[in-house]
Amino acid sequence: MDYKKGRGAQINTHNRFLQNSYETEEDYLQFLHINGEDTSLERKTRYLEVHPKTILNKVTSPDLRGEWSMNPYQGCEHGCTYCYARNTHEYWGYSAGSEFEQIILVKKNAPALLEQAFQKKSWEPAPIMLSGNTDCYQPAEQTFKITRQILEVLLKYRNPVGIITKNALILRDLDLLEEMNRKNLVHVSITVTSLDEKVRRTLEPRTATIKRKLDTINKLSQLNIPVNVMIAPVIPGLTSHEIMDIAKTVSEAGAHFINYTLVRLNGQIGEIFMDWVFKNFPDRAQKVKHLIESCHDGQLNDSQFGRRMRGEGEFAEQLRQTVELARKKYLKPVEFPPYNTADFLRAPKGQLGLF
Repeated sequence: MDYKKGRGAQINTHNRFLQNSYETEEDYLQFLHINGEDTSLERKTRYLEVHPKTILNKVTSPDLRGEWSMNPYQGCEHGCTYCYARNTHEYWGYSAGSEFEQIILVKKNAPALLEQAFQKKSWEPAPIMLSGNTDCYQPAEQTFKITRQILEVLLKYRNPVGIITKNALILRDLDLLEEMNRKNLVHVSITVTSLDEKVRRTLEPRTATIKRKLDTINKLSQLNIPVNVMIAPVIPGLTSHEIMDIAKTVSEAGAHFINYTLVRLNGQIGEIFMDWVFKNFPDRAQKVKHLIESCHDGQLNDSQFGRRMRGEGEFAEQLRQTVELARKKYLKPVEFPPYNTADFLRAPKGQLGLF
């Protein structure tokens, strides 16, 4: 078996929007590699700059909180095999498989676009989610620093933000987060899918290690920055047995809230994820598949609002009850201040002439 270490998806699925495809020289080199003619070849991540005209996305899903989201990157090098965002890469002409984590689209003009949005008189201050699609602190951020620039704009205008990430790189921006927190402008969610490092390393290979995630939770908590933990997604038969242990561990690290979503494998993700399961956990792959299907009316795919994030059926109900019990047993919720939208600055210093 030719296994791409350090990558999540082990296949490059067909883009359902493309009738034709072409093979590049790089594809040919990869073909040679797979057939044993070049064992040293490793496909590297490519970063492509794009120039969107807008950066804020209106949240219309009733399953999600908040009104707006923004994504400084499209595609994600973290490589999480279950990621629902993989399908969106197809709209850009790439695959939901290997290309999603190897071709990263970089929106360098995102901070400027955000500032333009804030300068409009029509803007009503509201929390913005970073990010609704791909992780704003993925490895590309270490080079491009777009997320940090976005935080600087948010702080400048006093507009609140909710951050969700799996990467300890967020600690780089503690100076901004502390100042934003003093003004009640920030909440943070850290995603913890498993406490098993072997599972983490193959399931989401380029995310922070479990230890670093727990250290991140601890440091944020010590600074009284509101920190929530997302157990997401819960994968029946693979990580579902860890809910109580995760709740206990993140509570000891300083988290005050936990939430969860149930894995759902829409579009091409079903093929990508099940290929990964059979290659990494062949002894339980069929069990995992059947349990996921049991939560989604016999399908891997579930897009129905109100049901898709939690599932239905006996196993899904057991998960819901387990999470509720974990909250009561291990979490000691505190009352964090709500987002502050009252102090939004229509005209920060140096910007008066724009109005």
